Amino acid sequence: MRASLEYAGIRVKDLEASVEFYTKVLGMTERGRKRLAETNGVLVELVGEGGGLPLELNWYERGTPFDTPYVPGDGLDHLGFRVPDLDRAIADAKRAGYPVIQEVTTATNRWVYIQDPNGIWVELNG
Repeated sequence: MRASLEYAGIRVKDLEASVEFYTKVLGMTERGRKRLAETNGVLVELVGEGGGLPLELNWYERGTPFDTPYVPGDGLDHLGFRVPDLDRAIADAKRAGYPVIQEVTTATNRWVYIQDPNGIWVELNG
């Protein structure tokens, strides 16, 4: 089988806080939103300014089979985003209430991690 990755979907605890984080802090745009009767959930599709892989935020109503206990990052290590100016992105994230939780510097690169409202690690790479 040959397959190509079409999008990444993550489960979120607070849909509106998550939409606000990914649109206001990371500059993504909401491309679509729909309620799924089959899952008693809502999905929001977000896209980045320069294109790339869409991010799907999934939220499920309490009491549904999909509303399992939430463990931040369960099976997900992190989401990576390239930014044009890392120092500015760090300052913007801090101003929005999302401080750097870890910074990594190599001989040729530097990146930082912040956490989204669900506790998922988000890499910002310049």
